[in-house]
Amino acid sequence: MISKTALPCPKSNPLSRTDACVSPMATLASESDEPLTPAGRLFVRPEMNQVIHCAVGLKNPIDIDSVIAQVRGSVMLHHPRFCSLLVRDPDGREHWRRTHIDVDRHIVVLDRPVSATESDDDECSVNEYLADLSTSSGLSEDKPLWEIHLLLAHKCLIFRLHHALGDGVSLMSMLLACCRREDDPDALPRIGSVGNRRNVMAGKGRGWWEWVYYYLRVLWGFLEMSWFSLIFVVEFILRSLWVRDRETVIAGGAGVELWPRKLATARFWLEDMKLVKKAVPNATVNDVLFGVVSSGLSRYLDCRGPNVLQDGLRMTGVAMVNLREQPGSQDLSELMKDNSGSRWGNKFGMILLPVYYHKSGTDPLQYLKTAKAMIDRKKQSLEAYFSYKIGYLVMTCLGSKVAGLLNYRIVCNTGFTISNVVGPQETIMIGDNPITYMRANSSSLPHALTMHMVSYAGRADMQILVAKDIIPDPDFLANCFENALLEMKQAVSATCKI
Repeated sequence: MISKTALPCPKSNPLSRTDACVSPMATLASESDEPLTPAGRLFVRPEMNQVIHCAVGLKNPIDIDSVIAQVRGSVMLHHPRFCSLLVRDPDGREHWRRTHIDVDRHIVVLDRPVSATESDDDECSVNEYLADLSTSSGLSEDKPLWEIHLLLAHKCLIFRLHHALGDGVSLMSMLLACCRREDDPDALPRIGSVGNRRNVMAGKGRGWWEWVYYYLRVLWGFLEMSWFSLIFVVEFILRSLWVRDRETVIAGGAGVELWPRKLATARFWLEDMKLVKKAVPNATVNDVLFGVVSSGLSRYLDCRGPNVLQDGLRMTGVAMVNLREQPGSQDLSELMKDNSGSRWGNKFGMILLPVYYHKSGTDPLQYLKTAKAMIDRKKQSLEAYFSYKIGYLVMTCLGSKVAGLLNYRIVCNTGFTISNVVGPQETIMIGDNPITYMRANSSSLPHALTMHMVSYAGRADMQILVAKDIIPDPDFLANCFENALLEMKQAVSATCKI
C-alpha cells in the first residue's frame, strides 16, 4: 500500500498541463477495447483533465483491513469503467481495456495528520489536503483511474475518480451502492424521490374553451422555448469565442488552473433552504442556492472591491445540468442498462447563469426572486441540450483538441463554476462505520472560484475551491454565503409575522 501524496504539477503553459503529469499509454487497439465517449475524451484532454474528489467523514476510526475488504466485495470492482485501463492507439484515440484489479495499488494510507500547519481542526486539515490534490499530478494511467485515500488521523476517506469514468450523478449512485442505511443495514440508501409531471390533459368533461386554452398554452410555451433557446444558444456560442466578463476580484483566466488552491466549506441546513423557498411560489432548492450565491458574492465584493464596482455588474457562472430522463441520483442498476434513458456516464449539459452585483441594502429575498426568474427561463430553453449536442458534434467532426479548446475558452470567459448533487436523506454507513458528512470538489479549472454542493442527511455542504492568490480568504466567502441564507430566513420569518 502506498503512503504518500501525489506531487504537484510544475507550473507551465495552461494548454500543456499533462504530458508531464499523466503518461499516456500508446498501444494497438484490440477488438475487445471500448472507445471512450465524446464526453470522456473531452475530460482526458490536457486543458480539461478533471478528477473528482469525494470526501467522506466517518464517525469511528478507520479500520484499514475492513475498508479493503469492503472495496474487494463492492459492486465497484464489477463495473467495467472501474476495472479498465485508459489506453491510446497510435492515432491518439482513447479506449477502455479491461484489466485485473490490484486493490492495494488503489489504496493510499496516511497515518499522520496531513496538515502542514499542524492544525487540530480536522475539517481544515482535510480541506488543505483536498486543495493540494486539486492541482496535483492527476491519476496514473497504468491502472484504472480511481483511488481511495484513507486519512486515518482525521477519520476521512477520499474517493478520487477521473471525470472520464462518469459525472456526479453516476458516481454518487456508485458510492451509494457500496453503502447501507444506518437504521436498516440491509437496505440501500434513499435519494429524494422525483414526482411525475402532472398531465395537464388529465380529466374528462373538458369544454371546448378549455381545449382552446390548453392549445394556446402549448403554442405560447413553444414560442417561449424557441425565443429563449435562440438567445441563450447565441450567448453560449459567443462565450466560447471571445465574449467574457469584466474583471473583478474573483475573476480567473487562462493558466489559473495551475495556481495553488485553498478550500473552505459553507454549511447549510436543508430545512432553512426549504423554508426560504416557500417565500416565492414554485421556487426550488436550486433557486435558493443560486440566490444565496448571488447575495453572498455581492457581500464579498462589497468588502473586497468597494467603490470600484457599478451596481448591476454581471458575473457569469457555468452550471452543470443533468440531462437524464429522471433528475437526481439514480439507482445503479438502472444506470447500467444500455436502453435506459438514465445511462451511466457523463450525460450533462452546461448553462450560463448570470449573477448581478448589488450594493448592500438590497432586499435579501430579491436575490431569490431574480434567481428563480432567470433559472425558469433557462429551464424553458434548450441551452443545456444544445451544449451537450454541439459538444458531441464538435468532438465527432473536429476532434477532441478543438472541443477541448472551446470548452477551455468558455471557462476562461466566465467567472465561476457551480454544481449541486443530491445525496441520501438519512445517515448511511460504509461497512459498520456511520458517515458524518459527504463533500465533493474537482481538480482546478481556469476559474478562480468553483463551488460544489452535496446534500446529506438534512444538511448541504458546499465546497468552495479558490485560487488563493486571487481569493485569499475563502473562509470569509463561505461566511458570506452562510449569512446570506440566514438573512433570507430572517426576512421570511419577518414576513410571516406581519
